Amino acid sequence: MKVLLIEDDEMLAEAVSQILSKNNYTVDVSHDGEYGLDCALSGIYDIILLDIMLPVLDGIQVLRQMRQEGITTPVIMLTAKGELRDKVQGLDCGADDYLAKPFETEELLARIRAVVRRKGDYHNEGKLAYGDLSFNPHTKEIEKDGQILLLSTKESQLLEMLMEYSPRSLSKEWIIEKLWGYDTDATDSHVETHVSLLRKKLRQIGSSSSVRGVRGVGYLLTNNQ
Repeated sequence: MKVLLIEDDEMLAEAVSQILSKNNYTVDVSHDGEYGLDCALSGIYDIILLDIMLPVLDGIQVLRQMRQEGITTPVIMLTAKGELRDKVQGLDCGADDYLAKPFETEELLARIRAVVRRKGDYHNEGKLAYGDLSFNPHTKEIEKDGQILLLSTKESQLLEMLMEYSPRSLSKEWIIEKLWGYDTDATDSHVETHVSLLRKKLRQIGSSSSVRGVRGVGYLLTNNQ
């Protein structure tokens, strides 16, 4: 899952980024509202953590412009302010949740899980289901008929993305941006390698689900039952 963190406090941003990375999230960080808005408008993120007090554009301005541009990515507002009016303003502008600083790590992770669950009904107690396959993105385990297999971090992130967007085909460029970010040396061959490894593990566990290549388009998850 790919997270955009828009936070001008560099020490806090680094701490939150490390926490999320340790919990299998891919994180991009922006320290001002203008650049954060540019990132948000790309539409490649699964959730955005947005501070209210930001340089150039504040969090409310960022959120308003996002929603005006049709970006529906879930947003959790982060702020040192705890007043009711700030919470109401953020929610009225389209935020999905609100978390006052300082906050506990477990509360932040729980809020993220709760907001993402509300995005769709493909979650089942933290697990994703597709065809005969069950997948837990937090433990990176796939399961079929009681057989369990562990995925690597990138395999796990790739499968989660394919499940979420199925039956849509995802381009290699989109996958690179989602899994490695903008500032990356990753190429199409990196995507092809991880797709190949994921295919092998799906076959190894005996799943009827597979990753199909679509010439000139990209990849999608299919079920052959």
